[in-house]
Amino acid sequence: MRAYKEINYTGGERSACVLDLFAPEGDFDTVFVYFHGGGLEAGSKDCPPYLVRDLLTNGVALVSADYRMYPDARWPDFIHDAAAAVKWVCDHIGEYGPCKNIFVGGSSAGGYLSMMLCFDPAYYAAAGVDAARITGYIHDAGQPTAHFNVLRERGLDTRRVIVDESCALYHAGTQPQYPPMLFIVADNDMQNRYEQTVLLLSTLKHFGHEEQCTLKLMHGTHCSYTYAADAQGSSVFAGVVNGYINGVLEKNK
Repeated sequence: MRAYKEINYTGGERSACVLDLFAPEGDFDTVFVYFHGGGLEAGSKDCPPYLVRDLLTNGVALVSADYRMYPDARWPDFIHDAAAAVKWVCDHIGEYGPCKNIFVGGSSAGGYLSMMLCFDPAYYAAAGVDAARITGYIHDAGQPTAHFNVLRERGLDTRRVIVDESCALYHAGTQPQYPPMLFIVADNDMQNRYEQTVLLLSTLKHFGHEEQCTLKLMHGTHCSYTYAADAQGSSVFAGVVNGYINGVLEKNK
């Protein structure tokens, strides 16, 4: 394994914007860009060793990125940071291996970020990212409506369900096509998270994008599987990610 840590993907412009890159010893053709959870106010890019190991064993490089968070950030700072991280990967991943495929995803708050990048083209446009470079997305338990901490920033009740420009559901269906997308959610997730995820999928189906969407229902509570290991010590989340990536790449052959 090759590890490159604390790379500032804004060229030093924003100190919080650093990423870790883990790459197989040999060549690789796929990278997974991952944004951590934590409600946009906590969490870090540090991943369990078994998650990194199991992705790399499948020949998938991992980029895990930090981003600005509350209380220092304001909406949409963290989304611009996520777009900047993807821009860095698009521009520099070729320096580490002949990578052709870029998957973007995240868990919980990170899933909110990956959905915003996927559904609102303004963020990639501002960062200079060609959206066509993205092979697929893995949205893990992200909030499709206005994020509860964005509502808190506005002084609103965080339990409200608001659909506006700050959320994926508002933008769903505004683009003519989407790359393959995996949506992961738990059967005992945060209150209303499963139902909102199904609503987003139903909306995409209504616009004719059903074939691009896959739903993976996990057993447990919100993101309880993300950093979990099974009885054999293998990463549960990496198993889901690897299976999905392998399926997409096989279909694209």
